[in-house]
Amino acid sequence: MKSSSPSRLQHVLLIDDNEIDNFINERIITSSGFSEVCTVKTSADEAIEYLNTIAKDSKVPLPQVIFLDLNMPVKDGFAFLDEFNTLAENIRQSCRIIVLSSSISPDDINRASANAYVIRYLNKPLAEKYLEAIDI
Repeated sequence: MKSSSPSRLQHVLLIDDNEIDNFINERIITSSGFSEVCTVKTSADEAIEYLNTIAKDSKVPLPQVIFLDLNMPVKDGFAFLDEFNTLAENIRQSCRIIVLSSSISPDDINRASANAYVIRYLNKPLAEKYLEAIDI
């Protein structure tokens, strides 16, 4: 249900190779009032390129939150995190990362949580109650 109050965030980036998950998660993020805009990218490379591009364009705000899947082909979420660490400081300081994964492996959870930019690890599926509990 669409919230009548303004969205909590202006821009969220969702990185996941699963089109169905993206459709559902984008709807939850925007209809719950968590974020006004949810940009979807289906690969780590596409997301990195997008962040670098919009960082140079003052008309498009950087996402305040990035929802990141770990299990993706070619470059997984961990490879994205490694590359994210090398991005321009303004990007790294503007974006907080929430891992949104189906993995319940303690190794994955610990490895992702050890990254300085990861603020939370959530298991799929995304639910509105998880968004309400995120303090940004």
